[in-house]
Amino acid sequence: MTVEDLRTAVDRRTPLPDSAPVLVRALWHDATGDWDGAHRVAQDVDTPEGAWVHAYLHRKEGDVGNAGYWYRRAGKPAASGSLDAEWQAIAAALLA
Repeated sequence: MTVEDLRTAVDRRTPLPDSAPVLVRALWHDATGDWDGAHRVAQDVDTPEGAWVHAYLHRKEGDVGNAGYWYRRAGKPAASGSLDAEWQAIAAALLA
C-alpha cells in the first residue's frame, strides 16, 4: 500500500484491506471524519509511531498540551505545519 492508495481509499470511503497496518487504519478513520475511531485505534498502540498518531490527533482536536505529551512520547518535536502535511508525513513514514 502506498500513500496514494490510502488517499484513494479515503476519497472513495473504501475500507482498507485486512493487511493494512493498524495505524494506517487510524489515519483512514481520521481522514474520513471518524476522529473517535482513529483515537481508539491509536491509543492502543504503545509504540513511538502510535504516540505520533496520538499526538497528531490531539493536535487536530485542539488539545495542544496533551498533543505535546504524545509528541514527547513519540520522540518528535511538536508539529507546527499544516495538519494535512503532518498526516501525509505520518502516512509516508508508516507505509515506507
